Amino acid sequence: ANQIIERVERLKGVFIPDGVEVTVTRNYGATADTKAKQLIGKLAFATFFVVLLVFFALGKRESAIVGVAVVVTLAATLFASWAWGFTLNRVSLFALIFSIGILVDDAIVVVENIHRHMNMGGKKLVEAIPVAVDEVGGPTILATFTVIAALLPMAFVSGLMGPYMSPIPINASMGMFISLIIAFVVTPWLANKVLANQEFHHEESSFDKRLYGLFKKYLSPYLGRKKGRPARRKLAKVILVLIIISVGLVGVKLVVLKMLPFDNKSEFQIVVDMPEGTPLEQTSRVVRELGQYVARVPEVSDYQAYVGSASPINFNGLIRQYYLRQGSHMGDIQVNLIDKNERDRKSHEIAFSMRKDLQAIAKKFTANVKVVEVPPGPPVMSPLVAEIYGLDYNGQINIARQVREAFEKTDDIVDIDDTTEASAAKIIVKVDQQKAALLGVSQHDVVTTIYAALDGEDASYVHPLNVKYPLPIRLEFSIADKSNVQNLLALHVRSKNGGLVPLSEIVTLIDTHYDQSIYHKDMLPVVYVTADMAGDLDSPLYGMFDIRKKLAETPLVAGAPIKQSLINQPENPYEYSIKWDGEWQITYETFRDMGIAYAMGLILIYLLVVAQFRSYIIPLIIMAPIPLTLIGVMPGHALLGTQFTATSMIGMIALAGIIVRNSILLVDFINQQVDEGIDFEEAVIRSGAVRSKPIVLTGLAAMLGAMFIITDPIFSG
Repeated sequence: ANQIIERVERLKGVFIPDGVEVTVTRNYGATADTKAKQLIGKLAFATFFVVLLVFFALGKRESAIVGVAVVVTLAATLFASWAWGFTLNRVSLFALIFSIGILVDDAIVVVENIHRHMNMGGKKLVEAIPVAVDEVGGPTILATFTVIAALLPMAFVSGLMGPYMSPIPINASMGMFISLIIAFVVTPWLANKVLANQEFHHEESSFDKRLYGLFKKYLSPYLGRKKGRPARRKLAKVILVLIIISVGLVGVKLVVLKMLPFDNKSEFQIVVDMPEGTPLEQTSRVVRELGQYVARVPEVSDYQAYVGSASPINFNGLIRQYYLRQGSHMGDIQVNLIDKNERDRKSHEIAFSMRKDLQAIAKKFTANVKVVEVPPGPPVMSPLVAEIYGLDYNGQINIARQVREAFEKTDDIVDIDDTTEASAAKIIVKVDQQKAALLGVSQHDVVTTIYAALDGEDASYVHPLNVKYPLPIRLEFSIADKSNVQNLLALHVRSKNGGLVPLSEIVTLIDTHYDQSIYHKDMLPVVYVTADMAGDLDSPLYGMFDIRKKLAETPLVAGAPIKQSLINQPENPYEYSIKWDGEWQITYETFRDMGIAYAMGLILIYLLVVAQFRSYIIPLIIMAPIPLTLIGVMPGHALLGTQFTATSMIGMIALAGIIVRNSILLVDFINQQVDEGIDFEEAVIRSGAVRSKPIVLTGLAAMLGAMFIITDPIFSG
């Protein structure tokens, strides 16, 4: 982008004359650069704060070891990402920030255990390191692979969201594997170098006495086969109630489901559709009045209006095909906003606030105006799309009009439109060939004369002095003359014998209408009804289900409600039916695939844990805390007013791996203690006292890493 701007600057005064102003109306290079730099800054901050956490928990030397491990891991992961073929983009950078807290886990666990063994005393550092690493080696390897098992299936999400999201599971999985190698290669070697001269305060036991007392006090009532059963049952009931309440937040709409939330963009579009056959001048008048309103909005920096032709292609143009918009009845306004740091309102709020006034202006001119925002993820034809199928196209059009009425009667449904066209008048000029032949006039001469009057024709050229190119002499009716068909009939055509014959003598005018376009999808004729949803919920899914419910109660076909399909095209395309598409379709496909990925991840985790512990029961115990994530996730979204989106689902899938990791560390230590002859209940309490520190540290590290993306509109979930 910068190279193009530099080239244009060089052309000024050479190929671009003085007095011609050149303005950059959109620069996606600058947009991408800004977002990338913001995320790189967040990546640096996340790394710094994770290292700071280790500094306060373990000490400055230990934090230096973890810091080096993180930097080396990130560098190696970036190299692996480049080798895989990913670019440095918003999604791949998010994957690194998202996984910072997870990448540091292995190094923290290893360093913390070395630190603990040195505090126990009785060994030199070089002797303590292999023992400490070996003690946590098995569970750390298993825990790392469980996180990879949870994340990696997400790489197989299909549809438009697959390529969009794939850098997250692939980058995070590669990072986890690399962090494991570094935790066992770089971290022990660095610990030997850095901790060589450090003094450790030797403790009487292998665990913190205060933590032991805390766990003994609060865990003991739940332990014991008979003694702890009533307390365990009460706890189970409380947990079950909390899970039901958490899931119920979705039902009462305190947590709103959406594909992806709106981003704070620097632009949006206003798409204008006049009735077919509207002259260009009338469309231009409407667009000009809309532009005058847009110019008064304080957050707008500039706008560009296009009438009769499409604006330069943008992200929306890919799927919505705005770049194909041609015709005298079509207009388009590209609205650019000032930098988001200089305004209080987000782009979505600005667009929402303008919609009502813009539609009031459009209503005066019978225009249809849509405020179209840049989609946060893969674009769709429209957020709400109803596809009407049937045997007779006119019948489909009639049903589409009734469906549109249902859209208009539903709260918060805006920007309603359909693919039916207004009846546009058409005049056919029919030449009386027999009469024309008798008068010596050819049909070609008639066509040429009409074309010259309406579209213009260069009759000759003038060659003035000091002008490089000759100037054409163009014959064409004025705009006022074109508006009256009688002016056309008054034109004369020269016959072969040299006489002038008026067109009115040899042509007949036939009034008719343009044929309407017939849309097809998968070779089936279809009529589309499209809309968007704006309001408190701001999710098209809720609007779609409200309209669907209304249509299920409305007799549209032979006194009965029309058949509606949510997932596939209707089985019988020769009866009237509706297929719902738009954001619903991509949401369904994404959440379906991510749900399958979640289930596959859980199965892989189970198999990995079975292989490690050689038991079919222990993996169920280790995985039991996974449902508890709902108790945090759903109320968290409700408290922060955040929609539950595809990125929220990514977080939940990653949580499954992180939580299992903590369980593995606990269960592995319990097994070690039992093998050493310690009573089972005592081993459970000791595992809490010994393993709580690395678990809390890794949990806080994951939270700190995520804290820096919580302000990002897209990835906050």
